[in-house]
Amino acid sequence: MLTHMDARMETEQTAGVLDDGPGVPDEVERLWMPHRMAYIKGENKGSGEAGDGCPFCRVPTLSDVEGLVVERGKLVYAVLNLYPYSPGHLLICPYRHIADYTALTLAETAELAAFTKQGMAALRAASNPHGFNLGMNQGTVAGAGIAAHLHQHIVPRWGGDANFMPVIGRTRVMPQLLAETRELIAQHWPVDE
Repeated sequence: MLTHMDARMETEQTAGVLDDGPGVPDEVERLWMPHRMAYIKGENKGSGEAGDGCPFCRVPTLSDVEGLVVERGKLVYAVLNLYPYSPGHLLICPYRHIADYTALTLAETAELAAFTKQGMAALRAASNPHGFNLGMNQGTVAGAGIAAHLHQHIVPRWGGDANFMPVIGRTRVMPQLLAETRELIAQHWPVDE
């Protein structure tokens, strides 16, 4: 019995190219990711206006499961990124609709910092990443997809996670559904220090 890989290798050896559908035959395989079109089209991005026009204002009004909320604090909350760079990509958001880091109160700054530490601890316990990227993109020109509502990224990283798929293939492979990732991280969220 031939496996898919055996059949592919046999096809490549005999034909030199792999043609699995319409278009110009070439040696490139395609991994179709139609859900990415929502991000490209800007769906769920909102208008940036406070309230229903801002996804980060709307998320806290949803259930944890529906909104992908991992943990709620008094002034900030942790939510999974709907379009993650890697599995477990968290965002720490103030409830208050503000765009600039300097507009945070001292209490908001302290809770945002504490949630960043707790998020890293939860991710370490849940999935043992080798490192993290932490940061905020202040303004559209700096790369903020939703510039009107401040949010800090916690991106877990593993050796080899920036392999050919995202670099060459421009595709990210996610090993589990976002709801499953949310549940796993929430179970590992540390108790207040």
